[in-house]
Amino acid sequence: MEFDLLGLAEETEHVYVALVRQPRCTSSELADACGMCASTVGRLLSKLVKLGLAVQDARRPPRFTATPPDVAVTPLINQREHRLKEARALVLRLTETHREAARISHPDVAVELLTSREHISAAVHRLTVDASHQVRAFDRPPYVDGPGSNLDRQLQQQRRGVIHRVIYDREAVAWPGRLNNDIVPSMKAGEQARVHPELPLKLFISDDRAAILPFSLGPGGQSVAYLVHRSPVLVALESLFEAQWERAVPLSDAPLPPGDATTAAESEDAEPDEETRSLLTLLASGLTDTAIARAQGWSERTTQRRVHQLMCQLGASTRFQAGLTAIRRGWL
Repeated sequence: MEFDLLGLAEETEHVYVALVRQPRCTSSELADACGMCASTVGRLLSKLVKLGLAVQDARRPPRFTATPPDVAVTPLINQREHRLKEARALVLRLTETHREAARISHPDVAVELLTSREHISAAVHRLTVDASHQVRAFDRPPYVDGPGSNLDRQLQQQRRGVIHRVIYDREAVAWPGRLNNDIVPSMKAGEQARVHPELPLKLFISDDRAAILPFSLGPGGQSVAYLVHRSPVLVALESLFEAQWERAVPLSDAPLPPGDATTAAESEDAEPDEETRSLLTLLASGLTDTAIARAQGWSERTTQRRVHQLMCQLGASTRFQAGLTAIRRGWL
């Protein structure tokens, strides 16, 4: 056992291991077993008792028994893990301070390189919290954190009036459970969401101050990212987002807008449920039956049946026509 990793000296570890193997022994008996002098073992036994790693009975001479390792060592492990967590947090804070100091000293630095997942997550968190007007993002796999892991933080921001505009890649919408568990709740809280068949990169823009984009989308690329400050590079990224926003298909669960009597009557005859809305959204995203089945947790046969029923309900002969009819009825 490597108890020195937990803050125990080598000789203390040696005595504890010997006591585990020889319970209910006196200090002199344990000294013989360890090959150490009795006074040293007695001192170390007192230390083990104080640490909760051993217990002493009331007999004379006293006998000692090791506390079960799983009971005794687990608190030491927890303490060390807590200290390591605090150390990591301190490193992140110091790194942010160092980065900000460098920015003040060299304000012409437009792009910084983030070289770990922890620093990327911390930067995204900071930019999200500091956003005062709007957040814009390209959302597509792969992910540094699990998709939807920032949902609570985003909902808090939206309640403060921060606008979130997100373009989802088709693969992001098809991620199992993503639509109903993350995207729809965000939209209900005010997120403006659109879908694009294939986004060129991942992107996160906070107000018009800074942006984060990964070094690459290949294996290992998510552990390195660029942090772009206000500069022509950021302006170009903002222009890229707005251009893709115009091309993307809106996702909406908004109620039927005012229209003619025929449109209203059609919607009243067959108001879609949540599953139907989700299916229409996935169809409008251009997903295949296989991708829709994965996203909804259905079999492919069930998916094909549901798509056929929906097309019949809308009186459409193609998926494209079904999408147009759903939009006309106010279902999308």
